[in-house]
Amino acid sequence: MLSYTMKMVIFPIGCLLVMVSSTVLGQASHPTLMIVTGILLIISIWAERRYPFLTWIQWLILGAFHYFSQLNWCNLLYYMLIISMIQDKQRMVQTLPISLLLMLQYTIIRLSYVPIEAYSLLVSLFDLLTAVVVIWLYHTLMNSESEQRKLREKNRFLTLHDPLTGLLNYEGYMQVLHKTLEEERSFLLILLNVNNFSGYKKESDDPWCAVIKGIGQKITNQFPESYGISRYAGDRFAIVLPQIPYIEERISSLLSNQLQGLQVSYSISRYPRLSQTLQQFMTIAEDQLIEQQRSQWIKNEEEVFRSERLRAVGELAAGMAHEIRNPLTAIRGFLQLSRGQSFNIAPWYEVIMSEVTRVTDLTGEFLQFSKPQAHHMKPEKLAHCLERVMSLTESDAASRGHRITLHVRDESVCVNMDRDKIVQVLINLIRNAFEAMSDPGEVHIDMIQEGDNVLISIADTGSGIPERSLTAIFNPFFTTKEEGTGLGLALCQKIAQDHNGSISVSSEMGEGSTFTLCLPVESGE
Repeated sequence: MLSYTMKMVIFPIGCLLVMVSSTVLGQASHPTLMIVTGILLIISIWAERRYPFLTWIQWLILGAFHYFSQLNWCNLLYYMLIISMIQDKQRMVQTLPISLLLMLQYTIIRLSYVPIEAYSLLVSLFDLLTAVVVIWLYHTLMNSESEQRKLREKNRFLTLHDPLTGLLNYEGYMQVLHKTLEEERSFLLILLNVNNFSGYKKESDDPWCAVIKGIGQKITNQFPESYGISRYAGDRFAIVLPQIPYIEERISSLLSNQLQGLQVSYSISRYPRLSQTLQQFMTIAEDQLIEQQRSQWIKNEEEVFRSERLRAVGELAAGMAHEIRNPLTAIRGFLQLSRGQSFNIAPWYEVIMSEVTRVTDLTGEFLQFSKPQAHHMKPEKLAHCLERVMSLTESDAASRGHRITLHVRDESVCVNMDRDKIVQVLINLIRNAFEAMSDPGEVHIDMIQEGDNVLISIADTGSGIPERSLTAIFNPFFTTKEEGTGLGLALCQKIAQDHNGSISVSSEMGEGSTFTLCLPVESGE
């Protein structure tokens, strides 16, 4: 691109050389008019910035100067004027007509003082072709320079800016700070850190990128007077601001209105109030942000703990109702049987009272929901425990039309256990077996010792458990029953684990299910 300074130098020199050459060679037809038009051309070049209309008549002045000088060397001035006139135009279709018209003017004036012959006509043709080539080369160079300039600007932008948000990166952020210090201005530095995106409504194929870009845009809109806004370290933003009032209110408005649903920690630092050096200032600002993050983390942990505690209370309440229902069902069954004997409960009095006692114990234990108390854990024969379970479930089996059988292969097997807890587990598993059989069926209880463990299997002839449910049946609140709490099996598994044991299940659709309680055998017996 032809600069204004080059025009100020080249045109006067070119005009002067043409005037001297034309005079020496005796080419000038009117020397006075040549000098006058040459001076006018120089003046129009020098004054075009102040009087822009002169650019529209320079070609006429140049033509007059060429005519009176009658020297072909004016073609240099024509090319300079062409470049001067087209340098603001980007497309060749705009510049080619201008260049051809000026070269046509040059050719017509040239033919006015040279003999019109084949040589002169061919030279004129080559002058026009030269103009086309010059314009093409000019555009090629301009396009190349433009691409290089864009590439340099892009590289500089990427050096100082974050490609995702368009905000400054850390290097650009530091440049803003240093520039602000060089101008000896006081400023505010706000650091924002996004802790998580869990509560943020986001609709994008790449939610994280969409949220980060949205945050950057909202911060930019909230603080248009900032010296610079930066995003660095992933989800951290820095805002360099002049000393403005009500900054706390503006940040609160940003967090509550624009960034609602995000957990954001922030710190506000004032320079030079906190320190006199930039390094100390940034260290203090970062420390303040870390302290804010720590406070937020502690608050979040407290919220999680409170939520877990409330959830445990809910599980306790539902589980308590679920477990108390079992002994109450047994008591109700015995009372119904006593109806046929004029409400004589003497045969079942001891069992009923033991179940009432178990309800009382269950209430106390569920209030703590902890492992069995140490003084309740003692070695007992598992066969006695199973006999008690049989006595408590036979009436329920009879009322449903089911048949329940027990097979104990070794009655001497002892387990260190809380007997009532194990009774609770077995009754739960047996009642689940009853409920799994819509038609009268059979429940088989089998106890066998395998190495250091004893296995108690409870098999039914029900419809079976779907495969997709097998992995979830021990999860709290998972249930396939319309009125179930989903805590029965979860509590059974917990009790088994408290006894260093476990419960497993196998099932086949249409054939039935088998739950197996595995407990360690007491080695002292």
